[in-house]
Amino acid sequence: MHSIFEEDTVVTKAKESAKVSHLPEHGPIDENGREVLLSLKNVDITFGKGDSAVRAVKNASFDIYKGETFSLVGESGSGKTTIGRAVIRVNPCAAGEIQYKGVRISGKTTRSLDREVIRNIQMVFQDPAASLNERATVDYIISEGLYNFHLFKSEKERVVKVEKIIEEVGLLPEHLTRYPHEFSGGQRQRIGLARAMVMEPELVIADEPISALDVSIRAQVLNLLKKFQQERDVTYLFIAHDLSIVRFISDRIGVIYKGDIVEIADAEELFNFPLHPYTRSLISAIPIPDPKLEKNKVLFTYDPSVHDYSEDKPSLTCIGHNHYVYGNAKEIEEYKAIREKGVKLKSVTILDPDAPAEENRAAVEESIPSGDYILDHPIHDTGNKWLGILSFFLPIPGFIAALIFRKCNYIRNFKMCRKGALAGIITFGVLVLLFLLLLLSATL
Repeated sequence: MHSIFEEDTVVTKAKESAKVSHLPEHGPIDENGREVLLSLKNVDITFGKGDSAVRAVKNASFDIYKGETFSLVGESGSGKTTIGRAVIRVNPCAAGEIQYKGVRISGKTTRSLDREVIRNIQMVFQDPAASLNERATVDYIISEGLYNFHLFKSEKERVVKVEKIIEEVGLLPEHLTRYPHEFSGGQRQRIGLARAMVMEPELVIADEPISALDVSIRAQVLNLLKKFQQERDVTYLFIAHDLSIVRFISDRIGVIYKGDIVEIADAEELFNFPLHPYTRSLISAIPIPDPKLEKNKVLFTYDPSVHDYSEDKPSLTCIGHNHYVYGNAKEIEEYKAIREKGVKLKSVTILDPDAPAEENRAAVEESIPSGDYILDHPIHDTGNKWLGILSFFLPIPGFIAALIFRKCNYIRNFKMCRKGALAGIITFGVLVLLFLLLLLSATL
């Protein structure tokens, strides 16, 4: 009875949220006195249906506070852009909800609320060439949002707004009569930024805005973003795959791997204590400007097979210091122990070319915490296919070998033996059943 009542309460709240027509002036305040502007709660995003369905984002939860830069990093295809597009309601949520200032904006909303959300949340796209209408002038591109939302009282006021924003991004008023193809990549991105900022948004989703630009231009665009944040109190959801960039512009960083948020922490906290092995692999991939050091660098490689989530399921858990890590109960305890030591973790090892091989080997081993199977797994844990083949023909010894491998944390070998033994038992069982059926039919 109690559970039914709780379900009814949740449904009632959802209906009330759906009826909201306008955004409040301020969002909810958390326990630390910070205003929560955007909140993702257990968001799932799936593409396709049935057997062909792809779960791009899995149970994503995080908050973005007003005035901060929250960066979402991960390799290509991890789900970063998918989350950004879900916030602007291009990608629908299969489960969970997205709240803006405490009001649900995912799913079906009222027309008035929809317009307010579009007005307050803008996006700067990755490819400036593809995001601009090549058949429209710069003046029209920037003014389109002003026309749609009637954000000017007279034509003179519109012209003043457009000229002011175009000058703020480093272009000239005479550029307004030109077309996008007449500009360089950096200038096009400035136009895209001007188009977003002229709407005076509270939240801007910057989807890898500098990845398609030259190195010399990247700093200029980043400085523009920081300038607008300081002058207009803009909040950013900054999407990137390069940790070297986000370190210096972010207040907090979230790391995503194949749809799972694996770590969230303050920028310096994340770089000093990268607890999840995937985060460490991203940090180790940051290039070193010195060619000699880069040549002798040993990368920290992430292997997801070292995690065993077959029984103890993982979750995103706070370990203190406003630091969240994805893992099961055993892993979380190990992460807590590492963090409480207060010793900064080294993800990059530089080998000395003049040192003996034994010293270099020791240096590599020193960078990995001893006794932590999450960050280091046995050398011979290869998951060789012959283990599966032998277990198929000898299922009972295969199961015994699997148990031994599991006890010794040879996770790959364990999975291969278990898979082969199960396949062998099922196959032999089917053959025995067919033999008995044939024998029975022959006797009848």
